Amino acid sequence: MCTAIDYKTKDHYFGRSLDYEYSYHETVTITPRNYAFHFRMGKTLKNHYAMIGMAFVVEDYPLYYDAVNEKGLGMAGLNFPGNADYKTPEEGRDNIASFEFIPWVLAQCANLNEARSLLSSLNLVNEPFSKELPPSPLHWIISSREGSLTVESVKEGLKVYENPLGVLTNNPPFDVQMLYLSNYMNLSAEPPVNRFSERLPLPAYSRGMGAMGLPGDLSSASRFVKVAFTKENSLSGDSESESISQFFHILGSVEQQRGCVHLGEGKYEITIYSSCCNTDKGIYYYTTYENSQITGVDMHHEDLDKSKLVCYPVVTGQNILMQN
Repeated sequence: MCTAIDYKTKDHYFGRSLDYEYSYHETVTITPRNYAFHFRMGKTLKNHYAMIGMAFVVEDYPLYYDAVNEKGLGMAGLNFPGNADYKTPEEGRDNIASFEFIPWVLAQCANLNEARSLLSSLNLVNEPFSKELPPSPLHWIISSREGSLTVESVKEGLKVYENPLGVLTNNPPFDVQMLYLSNYMNLSAEPPVNRFSERLPLPAYSRGMGAMGLPGDLSSASRFVKVAFTKENSLSGDSESESISQFFHILGSVEQQRGCVHLGEGKYEITIYSSCCNTDKGIYYYTTYENSQITGVDMHHEDLDKSKLVCYPVVTGQNILMQN
């Protein structure tokens, strides 16, 4: 399972955590402007916007988990089992496989309005990358400085939601998640007010009691509420250091520790990596389960007019600064 958010200070930031039981040896991958995207049922894009993100590269193809393009538009795919429903190809529509969806949008769209327009003809089709890599059941968040969208292909068809929170987790569908937030409208970062009884002098015996009832388990519905509350009440300075530090603290409110989510057969879901991309500057930051030091890759330090992928292996070993 996973969590994605956006965050604005002076700059705009977008990222996610990837929660899973094992890694696919993903890399921070930069796709330059002249790398050719050959879409299975459509056109080939030989020239497009450059992008950076986390990807599993197979046969020189970047299977992006999340990415941001050079114009500041970001996108992430999150697990959506039991609800994702991909279709058969339709004439007159843009028939795009789920593994192509992120590059299809980010290669062509400079902002959220262009993404909305592109989505109007989209048909997400049930096409595998290969026999070994069948379609993953996903839904997506698309985010920029102007706002966010959630995209879901379900049995009823393609749903595109305005996402005022800039938050996405997994199940249930996004509209249900937003409705469930009403159950928590009394939560507050402020000290609680006694509404229980005018006759009882009930004391606030601890700090933080205004948020009593905030979910703390690791289910996707609870993570949605927890990270939404954390983000909506989050404060930081405008500097790059303060902004990315706060971003990782927000994602840290729903991180998964090994041993807490048992999947059977000795497998446990953990937060494999967390990412934060400054979409204005094209700098992709990340941490991993074993390495809490923030590592960064700047897409603009590469030749973005190349035609070959640039991949940086993820730093997974813990880096500890000894002071004596």
